[in-house]
Amino acid sequence: MSITAKELAKQLNLSEAAISMALNNKPGVSTLTRKRVLEAAASAGYDFSRISNTNESPASNGTLYFVIYRKNGAVVPNSPVYTHTEHGVLVQDVPFFSQLSEGIDLGCRHCHYYLNISYIYENDDIEALLSEWKRLGAKGILLLGTEMEEHDIKPFTRCGLPVVLIDNYFEALNLDCVTINNLQGAYLATDYLIKQTHAQPGYLHSAYSITGFEERADGFYKAIRKNGMSTSRSVVHHLSPSVDGAYCDMKAVIKSGDELVRCYFADNDLIAAGAMRALSEAGYRIPEDISVIGFDDMPMCTYITPPLSTVHVPKQYMGEIAVKRLAEIINSTSASHVKIEISTEIVKRKSC
Repeated sequence: MSITAKELAKQLNLSEAAISMALNNKPGVSTLTRKRVLEAAASAGYDFSRISNTNESPASNGTLYFVIYRKNGAVVPNSPVYTHTEHGVLVQDVPFFSQLSEGIDLGCRHCHYYLNISYIYENDDIEALLSEWKRLGAKGILLLGTEMEEHDIKPFTRCGLPVVLIDNYFEALNLDCVTINNLQGAYLATDYLIKQTHAQPGYLHSAYSITGFEERADGFYKAIRKNGMSTSRSVVHHLSPSVDGAYCDMKAVIKSGDELVRCYFADNDLIAAGAMRALSEAGYRIPEDISVIGFDDMPMCTYITPPLSTVHVPKQYMGEIAVKRLAEIINSTSASHVKIEISTEIVKRKSC
């Protein structure tokens, strides 16, 4: 019996969306990942005749472009899927984006659109690219704005195509967006930390300025105030938003003798994982000595020792909703814009 795409995804520890993109020769995965998938599929006896069947669908409404905008490169990946083993721990650096892509792909299938995934860098000739896509008949753009600032959005608002911004929001722009309720998630996480430890939490804050992280800061300080604590007494360590970066930065914090506190909220799971590794190597027990909670609920959370408590974000659903909203805009003459915030919830594990 030949292997299925789902089984292949499990075997290679990749998302089903990544497997589909690789097998169907679609953009969105690296050349190395595509080669790895095709070789594994051939070796396991995958029935490649399924690919043509998979592509059969009702008449298409056109093509949507999922644009992944990269600026500082610290948060948004080069590829939606990248998995490796690091110091005995399985690390998936970008499952947020692979799961989001999976939701967008599913939304496009439901709404009968083709999907084109494209990377744009801040130094690209963006207006020329957008003009070319429009000439080719693009119907709309799903714009991943995690690393974007307000001025970066302007070419997209001028291009004449419907746009839905994902994972960011700007008060001054009349633009539809689908984003995480970052304030709510950070508030819930920090409040949970306080109730678990009966101590004032510290903050493992991203060293890179990201709008979503600043919203998480608002949620963190809101919980501090709500529990009758002084925000000025909150210890903050600025760490790079990656496992390696946070590990090195936290090692430097520990070596410098800076004050460490009983518990920490981290801007994302990668920061939490890197900091936990540095703390463990320095002899601190987690959660007995120091508790940590993250944000995003990446698959790596269950592989960390101890498993990381975190804030769950329904990433696939977020992608589906973004496509649904873009389809509504394309098929409507209404000029009203909406901001859709996706609610979060705490996932309680063993790190706090």
